Amino acid sequence: MELIPSERFKRTTKYVRAFIILAAIGLTILFVLLLSLLIYAKILGPPPLVVPQSTLYYSDDGNVIGETDNGQKRYWAGMESISPQLIKATVAVEDRQFYTHYGFDIKRIGGAILADIKAMSKVQGASTITQQYARNLFLGHDKTWSRKLNEAFYTIRLEMNYSKKEILEGYLNTIYYGHGAYGAQAASQYYFGKDAKDLTLPEASMLAGIPKGPSNYSPLDNFEKAKSRQKVVLQSMKSKNYVSEKDIAEALRTSLTLKGEHGTVTKKTAPYFQDAVKQALKSQLHLDDRTIELGGLKVYTTLDETQQDAAEEVLSNTIPKSSGIQASIVAMDPDSGEVRALVGGKDYSESPFNRATQAVRQPGSTMKPLLYYSALENGFTPSTTLKSETTTFSFDDGHSSYTPHNYNHQYAEGEITMAQAIALSDNIFAVKTHLFLGEQSLVDTARRFGITAKMDAVPSLALGTSGVRAIEMVNAYSILANGGKKVEPVFIKKVENQKGEVIFDEKEKPKQILDKDKAFVMTQMLTGVFDETLNGYTKVTGSTISSQLTRPYAGKSGSTPTDSWMIGYTPELVAGVWTGYDQGKKIEIPAEKGYAKKIWASYMEKGLKGKPAKSFKETENVIGVNVNPVSGKLATKDCPVSRMTYYVKGTEPVEYCAEHFKGGNPKHAPKEEELKKAPWYKKILKPWG
Repeated sequence: MELIPSERFKRTTKYVRAFIILAAIGLTILFVLLLSLLIYAKILGPPPLVVPQSTLYYSDDGNVIGETDNGQKRYWAGMESISPQLIKATVAVEDRQFYTHYGFDIKRIGGAILADIKAMSKVQGASTITQQYARNLFLGHDKTWSRKLNEAFYTIRLEMNYSKKEILEGYLNTIYYGHGAYGAQAASQYYFGKDAKDLTLPEASMLAGIPKGPSNYSPLDNFEKAKSRQKVVLQSMKSKNYVSEKDIAEALRTSLTLKGEHGTVTKKTAPYFQDAVKQALKSQLHLDDRTIELGGLKVYTTLDETQQDAAEEVLSNTIPKSSGIQASIVAMDPDSGEVRALVGGKDYSESPFNRATQAVRQPGSTMKPLLYYSALENGFTPSTTLKSETTTFSFDDGHSSYTPHNYNHQYAEGEITMAQAIALSDNIFAVKTHLFLGEQSLVDTARRFGITAKMDAVPSLALGTSGVRAIEMVNAYSILANGGKKVEPVFIKKVENQKGEVIFDEKEKPKQILDKDKAFVMTQMLTGVFDETLNGYTKVTGSTISSQLTRPYAGKSGSTPTDSWMIGYTPELVAGVWTGYDQGKKIEIPAEKGYAKKIWASYMEKGLKGKPAKSFKETENVIGVNVNPVSGKLATKDCPVSRMTYYVKGTEPVEYCAEHFKGGNPKHAPKEEELKKAPWYKKILKPWG
């Protein structure tokens, strides 16, 4: 039965009303969902903008000396560090409405849909800069619906919480430009060998065209396509009134010089040092590997490039490449503990094992200054004498014995002073002193000097038979050099995170842990190591290099059958050299036994070249007197040799050397009973002479 017009109208009106109600409900639900989404996005707050970035290492002078190598080059540059031409070119070609939309360009999306329908395939993109940035930060590049929905959500969060400037800066620092270069700074350096802020219009327009298809539009891979894409970029800039036709013509005519190399770090400077810095980032700052490698850190180190070059050059020139012997060098500022140079081996590419920080080797006689400092604390003075002769020491209640020997079995066969014992590196004097103080005393003293390696409290410890690390020994000498203030090896001065925030700043002030007067007395005794002779004819241990030295130095050499050492210092620089074979093979070739001293002397002279020579400044409570170095007593005008020797006030000798008096005793000559009187420590050491 056919409906009459009025009934048809009523039914139609009913359907329309129902449709309107449903549409209103749908729109309301959609509005509520959208509002809820916006509220949820606001509640979540700004999404983190941390992206993988290369960590850069800087020398003390602020030069880049290295970066993490993960196959990608990423450096963050603020908007002020990016060429305005590149900023304009990027906006023009990627998102012309960037400054006016809220993350989505509706008009562009509609146009892209129509273009895709017409071509029956995906032919035109509609992603805004904000959408691309969201994708680069949080998502992959798959084409699933879930990825697109997540991209839209992150886009909303970015637009709600960050300014257009912040979003554009982030985009320009994360977009991929091909050849492993992420961001404008890395791309500018790779393609043109310059910073992003220095790009010209021709360069910027070429670079802005690459992200659409890095493999297609790289000028290094396909220059013609890149040139065609550059023209598109320039025309887009013209449509935004960024450039004129004249600018376009000139830009297209300009010949571009392409580099094709990642130029932030042209060579890896001080690789052993950089490895030590990375270890310090882990142990001191407790950073994980990912943060160190991809955290975009700026690590400002203590490395002095001049000192480092000198160390590497001297080592290379001293030890022949054909030699299997290895070496390490550590140089520090004694006042701060800052490591100025570090070499951990002859060739990093052949062996990255760091002999300066990882190898545990016997220090030999370089341990003696620590022993003798402890002796100074226990009443010894530079004039304290003991007998140097072949001696067998009994210990463990007579159940064990130990017979040390001097180099080449040479002994004074008489009394020598502590100052003499240091200059001659007399082992008998050292062991007698060690046993008098008690074996544990040297272990405890070594701990105060910052040595952490395990040490056995045995008689031979005085001769350096327990292994230590080179960097700890150099640090120990730094404590003597700075007058007894506690320092530790410092590799890092400051660390900034990706945002430029300082997350570490080394400002610790050294604390006084030793007696500064005794530290000075110890230093002055160590200067005697470089005298030409002890008494006019007996050579001291540093005499072989003393002719090379042009300023005051203090130091001590050390040797074992498998290790050779030289550690010494001036008031402003302390350095230590170790040489030996990795497998502990004996050093038998005479020339190889002298490498450590030669390297040390050459390095110190090169490293300090052009700087004024500084003497060690005496402390207030010490006194210097001329003594006969053989007897340790006050020298007279008749003594053939005299040396200015320093003592803590009140401990200086008061007796004159009577051995060389002529024509009778002078007024200040010692009395006979004083000459025969045995010192207190002799009575205790009587069993060993």
